[in-house]
Amino acid sequence: MLNTGDILQTIEMINQQNLDIRTITMGINLHDCADANADACCEKIYAKITRLAKNLVNVGNEISQEFGVPIVNKRISVSPISLIAAASDAENYLPFAKALDAAANEVGVNFIGGFSALVHKGFSNSDKKLIASIPHALSHTERVCSSVNIATTKAGINMDAVKLMGDCIIKMAHTSPDGEGLACAKLVVFTNYVEDNPFMAGALHGCGEPEAVINVGVSGPGVVHSAIKSVRGESFDMLAETIKRTAFRICRAGQLVAQEASKRLNVPFGVVDLSLAPTPAVGDSVARILEEMGLEICGTHGTTAALALLNDAVKKGGVMATGHVGGLSGAFIPVSEDEGMIAAAQTGVLTIDKLEAMTCVCSVGLDMIAVPGDTPSATIAAIIADEAAIGIVNNKTTAVRIIPAIGKQVGDMVEFGGLLGSAPVMRTHNKSAEAFIDRGGRIPAPLHSLRN
Repeated sequence: MLNTGDILQTIEMINQQNLDIRTITMGINLHDCADANADACCEKIYAKITRLAKNLVNVGNEISQEFGVPIVNKRISVSPISLIAAASDAENYLPFAKALDAAANEVGVNFIGGFSALVHKGFSNSDKKLIASIPHALSHTERVCSSVNIATTKAGINMDAVKLMGDCIIKMAHTSPDGEGLACAKLVVFTNYVEDNPFMAGALHGCGEPEAVINVGVSGPGVVHSAIKSVRGESFDMLAETIKRTAFRICRAGQLVAQEASKRLNVPFGVVDLSLAPTPAVGDSVARILEEMGLEICGTHGTTAALALLNDAVKKGGVMATGHVGGLSGAFIPVSEDEGMIAAAQTGVLTIDKLEAMTCVCSVGLDMIAVPGDTPSATIAAIIADEAAIGIVNNKTTAVRIIPAIGKQVGDMVEFGGLLGSAPVMRTHNKSAEAFIDRGGRIPAPLHSLRN
């Protein structure tokens, strides 16, 4: 049962430590919208989303006002469009992206995810059409987000898909209307995707999910940062215990909001995703948590160990708070969205190589990283492949959200605005991986995938 005392303890977190409910995300199943006629399919998609999500924003605002808990975003995730559009006569899938965008605009959510394909073991014809449509779809819509799953522990890595996504990201950077590759910020390349992730840009409504569902994403880097100041100089045991207790209280608040939203919208409650998702605001940084543990700057030696402790303690606290912890739950390390990460990257201490090591122990992967605009597509693909390898070997979700900044060089800043923040352009290695990427085929699944 929820304890009112637990919720009251969060008031200080909300008022002084940047605690918020980062998102209420409604997942919607679109499988019954499939139609041989593409226009009819798009009309069904628009109608279903606007019918089920018509009250989502108002309910989120009501809960926020009544409970005094900021709810920053209201979002929608849908079934992978490559599955829904497969039966249609469409030559490209831009109309489906526009239908999603129009529906998101109508109900007032800030993002809608699910312009997605699952290609970890191969491509259907529909998958190929969707991936080919991604650059124009994300450049010509405001709220649509896309994801492509290119590997799983059970299937291995689809290296043909890896190469294709490298090409796709470069093309999208050049077609992004803002000139700084912002469209790329709406695309995630996944390994071991999850079906109930409420966070963008990677949210989609998995095939094993209900007709509709409410998933809530909670965030609280500032709360954790403040809490561990009280145990400065104490042992790691005390540090971990403090983080666990703090995560417990944060997750209880998230469950309260999730249950209220579920009841008022008459939609089942899915999961609370307790991810420490930072923002560019001072005091809301994962990097600063790691530095409070004793590191001079995020990225120096010891950073991976500190992040491992943080991620584990957050998950343990969340699991004790609710029986429905899901999504990605842990700690995110998006460079552009974290004030401390930005500062560390600008000094050169935090590098892409160090970030890659950190992704072995955090909740997702290389996130919101800007690289020079002249970076070859094979280099982008190789970065994706490295993250996929970490994911399949460690049986965890990894992802890449990378932005080639056209016309920018190492050290330049790229401005995205809002929660996406700004990013220093980071150095990549100048030696080619093209011959490696051109091999094609699949990297086989690791031995430990044979669990049956």
